[in-house]
Amino acid sequence: MSTREGARALSRARERAAEAAARVRDPEMPMLTLADLGVLRAVEIERDARGDETVIVSITPTYTGCPAMATMRDDLVHRLNDAGFPRVEVRVVLSPPWSTDWISERGRAALREAGLSAPGPAPRPAGPVPLTLGPARPAPPCPRCGSAATRLTSEFGATACKALYRCTGCLEPFEHVKEI
Repeated sequence: MSTREGARALSRARERAAEAAARVRDPEMPMLTLADLGVLRAVEIERDARGDETVIVSITPTYTGCPAMATMRDDLVHRLNDAGFPRVEVRVVLSPPWSTDWISERGRAALREAGLSAPGPAPRPAGPVPLTLGPARPAPPCPRCGSAATRLTSEFGATACKALYRCTGCLEPFEHVKEI
């Protein structure tokens, strides 16, 4: 096989691996893929001196200590093994830190369709971040009826990255993915 053919084969393999990795679902919010959530950072293939290929997948946790990282890693390894890649390494990349701004538009739509309030733009103050003990952001609109009349009921939902709200219009509770 020529060098050019080898490079094309490696490129095709990387594309197949990236497509397989992009289909892995988030274990805490299964309506999202890791790609839609924005935690899937890169998929590369490295070839060692013997010509053996290893798929290297880079992911970023949504927050420090995220308990879903081990499941994400295992799901990526299994999905890639099933796609014909026997050697897989998952690397955790912490810089830059994940932001809710990385959630795709398709991911935001999937959150809304599942009855979750999708996050707005993450706050990015210039200079030092001011410490405030009051509500940092306006309450999100209700994902069910669209009312702006909502109130926070708990800063923590089923996972630490969500907060619980109640709509005072339709009276339904809902989870909101926090802006980070």
